Amino acid sequence: MSTIRLKTEIPGPNSRALHARRAQAVPRGLSHATPIYVAKAQDAWLEDVDGNRYIDFAGGIGCLNSGHRPQPVIAAIEEQLEKYLHTCVQVTPYEDYIRLAERMNEVTPGKFSKKTLFLNSGAEAVENAVKIARAYTKRPAIIAFEDAFHGRTMMTLALTSKTHPYKAGFAPFPGEVYRVPFAYCYRCSYNLKYPECDLYCARHLEDTFKRLVAQEEVAAVIAEPVLGEGGFVAPPPDYFKVLVDLCHKHKILFIADEVQSGFGRTGALFACERYGIEPDLIVTAKSLGGGLPLAAVTGRAEIMDAPAIGGLGGTFAGNPLSCAAALAVLDLFESTNLLARSNELGDRFQRRAREWQRRWPIIGDVRGLGGMQAIELVKSQKTKTPAAEETKQITQYCYEHGLITISAGSYSNVIRILVPLVAANEQMDEGLDVLEAALLSVCEKGSAPQLARV
Repeated sequence: MSTIRLKTEIPGPNSRALHARRAQAVPRGLSHATPIYVAKAQDAWLEDVDGNRYIDFAGGIGCLNSGHRPQPVIAAIEEQLEKYLHTCVQVTPYEDYIRLAERMNEVTPGKFSKKTLFLNSGAEAVENAVKIARAYTKRPAIIAFEDAFHGRTMMTLALTSKTHPYKAGFAPFPGEVYRVPFAYCYRCSYNLKYPECDLYCARHLEDTFKRLVAQEEVAAVIAEPVLGEGGFVAPPPDYFKVLVDLCHKHKILFIADEVQSGFGRTGALFACERYGIEPDLIVTAKSLGGGLPLAAVTGRAEIMDAPAIGGLGGTFAGNPLSCAAALAVLDLFESTNLLARSNELGDRFQRRAREWQRRWPIIGDVRGLGGMQAIELVKSQKTKTPAAEETKQITQYCYEHGLITISAGSYSNVIRILVPLVAANEQMDEGLDVLEAALLSVCEKGSAPQLARV
């Protein structure tokens, strides 16, 4: 049976009414990828206020790797609700914060003593990782990468690369942030080819210390193992090993931002495992909380202990409901095949996407690790001119026909896949059918089939 059920035009009348109310009550700076308003969700589908049902390939921007409302997570939240909602861990602590910290210390990469701090969001966790790195090294500078996204607070905007819409109009940003090119092989900043390049982009860090910022001034290098908002760019397998070795050569910390790539998205619990590296600090959020707000900084114990007592914290950071949910999420990863499923879904996408690439020149690149997959759309295979408008048309076609997708990339020309890892093969194929029809609609105008409404 089809998961997608369309009863009204999209958006339906109730969604349109809510959209009008939103325009009056909510600032325009809060964007929305679709004009659809959700009434309920389960596993890998959403239903809107008009009764239309969609397959979800966005997963709350990567927050729902374990699915919408997994029963063990709901049960853990309900059990905690019967006890208390909030006490503030800095005033009257509770066991689940400690239990979750212990679990994070166990499951994150690195065979060394670790400690974990919990925060509310990925951006807040990145901010605290920077604070901790500076406190430990007594150095001010942070090196980030082109096409990176680390958040929307002032410090994380300084680290974030894309200007519009994230940074425009909000300057000045905090200083001592330096940016270098990432291993974006499809758009190599040095016009080289892997592997003949010998990972020039990673080794170029040595030149950065001579031309941009002295190595003895650098506290940390921060990177997403797979770029998130930057377009799901997965570097070559040996890239991070070279980069991390260079960092440690100069006593510079390496911070892995696994906010979007963590918790099974790449087919391993953390993308760092796919690259065989052990970061000094790892930042996590999104799918950690199973749909509730929670983030963490986990790192070497001696580094995490660098800030003075009272230097870290937050009123709601590591709140009891989110900790209970996160413990249930980690249990799910231990007791089910979500990691294997991530790889299966990624392979399923790759097979279809490679066929599309052979069929339509608009698909310039197909890439990803595990269930973190994407296609980059271009106007020309030769010039690689970004096809941003066509990407917008494709995502619109998708939601109008029952599939929720979101774009990414510095040029807004990447369609990324963040389907919950609990999606059935039939749901994955049905969603890919809609995406294929959307591509057909754009590439061969007027050829796309229309899906019947029920």
